Amino acid sequence: MTKAFMDENFLLETETARTLYHAYAKAMPIIDYHCHIDPAEIMENRRFDNITQAWLGGDHYKWRILRGNGVDERYITGDASDREKFQKFSEALPRCIGNPMYHWCHLELKTYFGYDGTLNADTAQAVWELCNEKLKTLRVRDIIAQSNVAAIGTTDDPADTLVWHERLAADPDFQTKVIPSYRPDKAINIQKETFLPYVEKLSAAAGVKINGLDAMKRALTQTVEKFVAHGCKASDHGLDYIPFRPAPDEDVDTILKKALAGIEITLEEAESYQTAILLHLGEAYYDHNIVMQLHYGALRNANTAMYQKLGADTGFDCTQDTCSTAGIVGLLDALNQKGKLPKTVLYSLNPNDNAQLATLIGCFQGTEIKGKLQHGSGWWFNDTKSGMIAQLTNLANLGILGNFIGMLTDSRSFLSYTRHEYFRRVLCNLLGGWIENGEYPADLPFVGSMVQDICYNNANTYFFG
Repeated sequence: MTKAFMDENFLLETETARTLYHAYAKAMPIIDYHCHIDPAEIMENRRFDNITQAWLGGDHYKWRILRGNGVDERYITGDASDREKFQKFSEALPRCIGNPMYHWCHLELKTYFGYDGTLNADTAQAVWELCNEKLKTLRVRDIIAQSNVAAIGTTDDPADTLVWHERLAADPDFQTKVIPSYRPDKAINIQKETFLPYVEKLSAAAGVKINGLDAMKRALTQTVEKFVAHGCKASDHGLDYIPFRPAPDEDVDTILKKALAGIEITLEEAESYQTAILLHLGEAYYDHNIVMQLHYGALRNANTAMYQKLGADTGFDCTQDTCSTAGIVGLLDALNQKGKLPKTVLYSLNPNDNAQLATLIGCFQGTEIKGKLQHGSGWWFNDTKSGMIAQLTNLANLGILGNFIGMLTDSRSFLSYTRHEYFRRVLCNLLGGWIENGEYPADLPFVGSMVQDICYNNANTYFFG
C-alpha cells in the first residue's frame, strides 16, 4: 500500500523508529552550531515581504535547482520580480524526485505556513498568497522561537565588530543564544588575491600593524580574545585542503613579508605559512576552550565566468578529491604533543572520506569530554538522506555514535531549521531498524536517551558545558 506523502511518520519505517522520534527526538531543542545567517536580521527581527525573500534570497542550494532546470539567471539572481522567481522555482521543484530539497521545501511549507499540499506550477499562486499572508506576522524571531532553537552559531570574520551580537546579548526579550564563530580563512589564504586587502582590514580591526609573523599572530590572538569576550564557543575553517608543512618561524616570517611586499610565493611557502597560523590558532582555541571546526574538500568557484559575474558563494562550488589525511594528522599530532589539542570537529565535502575521518578521530580522543574529536555531520552536498545515513553508519561502525554532536544547518535561511527534523527522522529510522533487526537490544528508554543526546544534549555539553 502506498504511504501518504510526508505524513507524521515520514521516513519512519518501523514502530520502534516512530517511538524513538515522537517520544524522544521530536521535542528536543535545537543547537544550530554552524550556520551563515545574519545576526543583524535577528536583532532587527526582519519581516520578509514575500516567500521569495525568505526562501530564495541567498540560498544557493535552490539556485542550483533552478539552473539545473535551464532557468535564465534573470529569474535566479537577476532583476525578475519575486513572483516570477517563485514561479520558476515552483515549476522546477517537482522534477527533484530523490533530492532532499523536495523534502526540505515541503517540510518548511508545512511547518511554518501550514501548507499540506505539494508545490508545483499549478499551486504556485495559492502557495504564494498563503505564505505571504503568514509572513505579515511571522518574523525572524517568531521562526526561531517556533523552531525551539536554543542556540545559534553564526559565522563571523575576525575583523567584525560583533556589534549585533552585543545587542542581542543585551536584549532581555530574546532568549536564544546567538554566538559568533571565528572564521579566519582570509588571514590564512596567503596565496589568494584577497589576502593583501584583508591584512589591511585586520590590522585596523586589531589595532596592530601587520608587518610580519609576530604581528600577524598578535592580531589574530587579540581578535580571538575579542570573540571570546562575546561568547564565542567555536571557530570555523573552510579550507580547500588541510596543509601541514612546518617551518621555523623565521622562515615563515620571511614568507609573509614577501607576500606583504606583493612578491609571488610558492605553494610550499604558502603551506608553511598556513601551517604556522593553524598551529598558533589551535593553541589559542585550546587556551580559550573554543571548538576547532575544519571543513575541507570543496572546489570553489568552478565556473569562472559566473564567479566574475556574481562572486563567491553563489552556487558554483563542487566536491573535490584532495586527500587531507596526512595534513590533519600532522596538525592534530603537533598540537597534541604540546598538550594543546582543542576539541575538534572534522568535515569533508567528499563522502569518500567518511571512513578516513571516523578512524582518524579515534587516534586523538581525550579524557576532557566524551567524543573530544568529532566526525562532523553530513555537510553541504552530504546533508541528504543517503549522505546522513552514510555518515552515521560510518561513525557507528568505527567510533561511538552515542557521543555524536548531531546536526547543523550550514544555511543562510531562517526556514532551514526543519533540516534538524529531517536529520532526527533519519537517525531514528536507522536506530529503529537496527533494533527491530535484532542488532541492538530493544531498551527504548536507554536508546531514547541516546537519541536525545545526539539531537541536543551532546552538543550542549560540547559547546557550553
